[in-house]
This record gives sequence, structure tokens and C-alpha cells, in this order.
Amino acid sequence: MAADPLTLPVDDEAQAALAAHGLRMELLDPGDDAQVRAWMEADSRGFHDAAPDDATIELVSGDFAGSRTVAVRDDSLTDPRVPVGTITSWPAAMTVPGGEVTGWAISGVTVAPTHRRRGIARAMVDAELRAAVAAELPVAILTVSEATIYTRYGFGPAAWTAALEVQAKRAGWLGAETPGRVQLVERATAMETARELLPAARRATPGDVQVVGHRFDRLFGSRTDEPELRRRRFVRYDDEDGVPRGLAVYVVGEEDPADFTSHVVEVRHLATTTDDAYRALWRYLLELDLVRTVRAPLRSTDEPLRWLVRDQRAIRTTELREHLWVRVLDPVAAFSARTYGASGRLALRVTDPAGYADGSFVIHATEGFAPRVARAGAGSDVPTLELPVDLLGSLYLGGVSAVTLARAGRITEVTPGAALAADRLLRGSEPPLLATWF
Repeated sequence: MAADPLTLPVDDEAQAALAAHGLRMELLDPGDDAQVRAWMEADSRGFHDAAPDDATIELVSGDFAGSRTVAVRDDSLTDPRVPVGTITSWPAAMTVPGGEVTGWAISGVTVAPTHRRRGIARAMVDAELRAAVAAELPVAILTVSEATIYTRYGFGPAAWTAALEVQAKRAGWLGAETPGRVQLVERATAMETARELLPAARRATPGDVQVVGHRFDRLFGSRTDEPELRRRRFVRYDDEDGVPRGLAVYVVGEEDPADFTSHVVEVRHLATTTDDAYRALWRYLLELDLVRTVRAPLRSTDEPLRWLVRDQRAIRTTELREHLWVRVLDPVAAFSARTYGASGRLALRVTDPAGYADGSFVIHATEGFAPRVARAGAGSDVPTLELPVDLLGSLYLGGVSAVTLARAGRITEVTPGAALAADRLLRGSEPPLLATWF
């Protein structure tokens, strides 16, 4: 029977590893305001942020009741109240091709600079993976500040994002007319709309993860004492029947105070559930008066916007990076939860030092339907790949080509042509995208 990961006690193995360094691990009591404040101070310090003020603590603290939050302490310090290690995790719905899974979302991983090289990160992350396995969750997921850390725990980059910068007036609109209407809405209306629209948009986007708690509130600037958040604007697209189908959150700023026509639009979030909504909201943003530049982070690597303007050179990709990392814990459950782009069979031989996903399993796929996936020895008539567990996570959502990984020497074709067979099954019609941070 699956355990409730939020109620699991401190991990014995991690506790023993930390004790060898004079440290101890404990679960945060979400009802203890002093513990919550100290944990948040340590988390902010780890990411070089300012210490949280009372309003931030009030905004975030409600999330701890739905999370498994861990602090590592050094009782020998003059003030041991502030942890020397932090991590928090919770179950989160993630879209996969043709469906969704509940993943173990991991965040807030920090180690005090005074306590590096004592195995704190290893103990914390390993403990959370064991908690996810005990809860029978098929994958763990995270976003990272450093791209070289999490492969050692079996995570692989699985979804990439592009940051776009558009010279708005040069671009020139080419897209078709849309039958609905665009309207500016107040913050409260935008939040009410988003509670239904964001989950619908997320379910249509492989790799996207549900936005909950303070991350949802901050998206809409609920901290109105922060100047940038007060300046957020909200524009909604309604279809011909008046049903909201898209929402954009943006800020307008000055680039050159001496030139009132050189404003910059920063798109904080754009979610749509129809193509009409996508076109209408992008047209609105690009045709705002007195605006020279529109910037949008966390966009798809295959953004349709490029085909909606006359001059594609007016759109520049300023950043391309991996964003979502996936760690497969149960290959059978994970690969059974998604659908496939073709019919066929594929065998994967996975090396996982931690043992969770180690071994061989075979996917029997029928295009568009739930597959049969089972642990098995690879048969000679089944296209077979050998790969490490981190790259299993990279292939899971179809965000990278198995042919590319084979050419790079990162995976091995046991059967000639197995990489191409994998791409036919695993690759989707659009690249996976995580449109937020967590």
C-alpha cells in the first residue's frame, strides 16, 4: 500500500549519514511560525535573496501544510535555529503526452556555504526520492539553478524553454483575424479566470506542471506592496460565445526615459486553450502603442509566433535552456501513463545505480492508445536501446531525439535502428514545455 509522503517520518538512512558529520535532519512543523521563518530565511540565503519580510512569509507559509519540508540543523552553532540545509517537496500533476502523472516536485534545495562537502544535499535529495518511491509516485521532477548537479541523482533534462525578444513594430502582423474579443480585466477577475484556464492549458502541454499556492498568487501580483507587482496588467481573450480562452499577464516599463515610444513589455505569463486565443493575445501585445520591444521568457522552442509575423528576424531567441528535469522511479508506471505517436515495440535497458529503474522493460504501443509496458528481458526481435537513468528522464516526454543522443554517444543502439524506432514512438507533435518555475 502506498504511503502518504507528507506524513513519512525523517528518513533513517539520511539521518545516519548526516549524524556522521554532527548534523541532524528534522521535518518542519508548518504550524510553528518560528520554524517557518527560520526555514525561509535559510532558503532565501541559499539563493542569495533578501531575507523574507513578514508579508512574504505570510504569503508562502500556507504552502507548507501541503508539502514535506525538511531542515538540516547543526546544533553546535551559536544560533542553530536557521537550518544549514533546506528542501521541500509535494505531489504535483504533470502533463505527459496523452495524459498526466502525479510527480514528486522537489524545490528549495539549499546548503549553507559554511557546510558544503558534508553530504547534506545528497542526504536530502536521496531521502526525497525514497519518499516518492514509498508513495508509489512514478517520477520526481524539479527545476534547477545549476545544470551540473542533479544528473548524479538520476535526473535528466526533459523540457527546454526559449526566451524571446520581439522588435514589435518591425515584426509586422501576418496572422489571421480572430472572431472573439480581447479585453483588459482587473486582477481579481484575472485570478478567477486563471483558476480554470491555467489547468486547461496545462493539460494540453506535455511537461507543464500545475501551479498552486503562493506561486499562483505571485503570478498575479497579490503582493501589491511590491512596485513591480502593482504594475502588472491582465488581458483576456473570450471566444464568440464569451468563454475565456486565453490570458496574458504583462508589465510595461521604460527603456529610454527620453523616448516615450520605446517602452518594453515583459510578458510574465501567457496561457491559451485555443489557436484563436494565442493569435489574438500575441497581436494585442505586439501592437501596443508606444512599445518598441516585447520580451517573453519560458516560451516553447517551437513557438508558432514566428509564423505570425512578416519579419521573422524581428524575433530573437535570447536564451535557450533546459528547464524541467525528470527522474524516472517506476518505468512501467511512468511509460504506461502516456500515449505514443505510432504503433510498435521498444525495449529499454536502463542502468540506475540507485536501483529504482534498473533493468529492462518493453513498451508495446498502439498509436493513440494506452500501451502495455512490462519489465522483461529484451527479445531479439524488439528494437533495443541501452541508456542511463538520467537519459530515460530526458526521453520520457519526447523532448529530445533518441537519434541525437545515439549520435552523441550518450545511448547505445543494441539493435540497429532502435533510436529511430524510439523517436517514432516517443516524440510528440510539439516539444514539451514547463511555463513556470517551482
